[in-house]
Amino acid sequence: MIQYNKIKVFLILCFISLLTISCDKDVLDIENPNAVTEATFWKTPQDFDAALIATYGALQFQAISGAGIPLEMVRGDEAGSEDFYIPWFRLSNLNVNDGDAHVVNKWSALYIGVFRANQILDQLEVNSDVFPTQEEAILVEAQVRFLRSYFYFEIAHSYGGGVIRTSVPNTNEELSIPFSSIEEITDQVILPDLLFAKANLPQSWPDNEEGRVTWGAATSLLGKSYLYSKEWSQAAGEFREVIDAGIYSLAPNNLDNFSHEEGFNVESIFEVPFSVEFNPGGNGIVVDNYPGVAGSETADVALSTGHLRFGGFNTILPTYYMHELFVRDEIDPSNPINDGNTQSKRMGASIVPIDGDGLYYGLPIGSRPGWVFGQSSYVKKYSNWYHLEQEDGNRRSEINYRVIRLADVYLMYAEAVLEANGDFDTAIDFIDRVRTRAGVITLRQYITDDGGIPEFHISEQVASRPRSFAVASVESVRTHIRRVERPLELCFEGFRWKDLVRWGIAGSVLNELAQDELWRTQNQSGILDVIADPNVPGSGAGVAPLFIREKVRPDFRTPSENYNPQIHDYLPVPAIELQTNDQIGG
Repeated sequence: MIQYNKIKVFLILCFISLLTISCDKDVLDIENPNAVTEATFWKTPQDFDAALIATYGALQFQAISGAGIPLEMVRGDEAGSEDFYIPWFRLSNLNVNDGDAHVVNKWSALYIGVFRANQILDQLEVNSDVFPTQEEAILVEAQVRFLRSYFYFEIAHSYGGGVIRTSVPNTNEELSIPFSSIEEITDQVILPDLLFAKANLPQSWPDNEEGRVTWGAATSLLGKSYLYSKEWSQAAGEFREVIDAGIYSLAPNNLDNFSHEEGFNVESIFEVPFSVEFNPGGNGIVVDNYPGVAGSETADVALSTGHLRFGGFNTILPTYYMHELFVRDEIDPSNPINDGNTQSKRMGASIVPIDGDGLYYGLPIGSRPGWVFGQSSYVKKYSNWYHLEQEDGNRRSEINYRVIRLADVYLMYAEAVLEANGDFDTAIDFIDRVRTRAGVITLRQYITDDGGIPEFHISEQVASRPRSFAVASVESVRTHIRRVERPLELCFEGFRWKDLVRWGIAGSVLNELAQDELWRTQNQSGILDVIADPNVPGSGAGVAPLFIREKVRPDFRTPSENYNPQIHDYLPVPAIELQTNDQIGG
């Protein structure tokens, strides 16, 4: 097991290093014989490994893989929130400013990660001789540069750019750096770091080093970076390398990717682990010692997605659009993965409607009150519904946060080959790999039996007509990837708004779904049983297919009216950065 005895020492060093930026010289000249300094720390490979582990630890910050993830989910078409959950509701309505907690916390957390990475890279330049071999030093550098590239990828695509710092600043002047675009960050930091990481990381680590980043993680993130830059051929090439390497395969069941018992499974390419057993944590305390033995502070994701009646706070709720997609995710009776379930395997792992399959927190679905206030379903993904009677009251969970998994790579590869050369046949093949694992009818089956690709993104309830089909083409497959397959497979994993923004369709999607919402509001009498009689079982429930209770929840009217791509595609730069960095502040 990786040793962590120097983690606290390194965190003290981080703090001291930050102090040296602003302290007077006379104060710095006073030597404390007990202090940890650059002169006393970077002396052994173990010192560097402790620093590296602290850099991994930044991945566990709430804004990166914990409570901040649900705040990311409410923007777009997959999730909404109630107005009494103010931070979530503000973000879902695109009412966000440069002082909001999530805006500030995410920026701060990511730049702490960058700072820690830069410390190690600076010290490798002058102290690499502490390693027995050059290869060991390079292996540390490769991990650090991957982590820095990931932090910068998140900065760039969350804030529409950022401040490039590739070394630890030593003066106030070095802290004030102009804002750089997504393209500049990608070209100057993300791509060089990932190319180095890809060339020098192993395909796997020994079991006692599980959790460290690999060649597959670097190659996948490199492909994703090219994809976001619309460098389609380069993206396809990187994804194909990962696919053809034969290292990864789809897990047998969708739930395997969101269970505490299936961490680092065959589908996992890059994930952040958490453990109640090895490091109990609790009450949101950041343990900060990944990889290997990691804390459990990601529980806030479970609390945000968990049902209120079972110890969660259901701060995020599936939209009716998302629920309808799952209703139309039709199971294939001939697929052996289906074992009596009436809904798709990924529906069973992602959301729970009132008519859902199986148990929910150990009870028959709907046996407790709670399907109220306009809800048609609740989020299962990243909650502990499958093994606990209720969520942990200490805000803990052991469910690892999956950053990249093979199903995502398959769908990104399908997108890349489609856009690179119009190869929709290959795109369909890889979409169908994901659909087959979910136990649902493949696109090939639909094309053969019905003559085209189902337009699942069009609400059959609102349209009041049978499902429509589109002839298989670049355009119809593109729409399916964007509006159907990616949300079905990857909902509530923190990527959706970034997808809508990079495709340039956020505004049109919000407007379309706002019109669906208006129809439901105007036609409530036809889709709700508005008379609730406590003596009549089932009264107050809605009607098929969504069984909406009591009212139509408004998820899209306000964001569709508010949306302005220049303002809302990305989070604003935090006020504190504008105030302290005179190169970008007012």
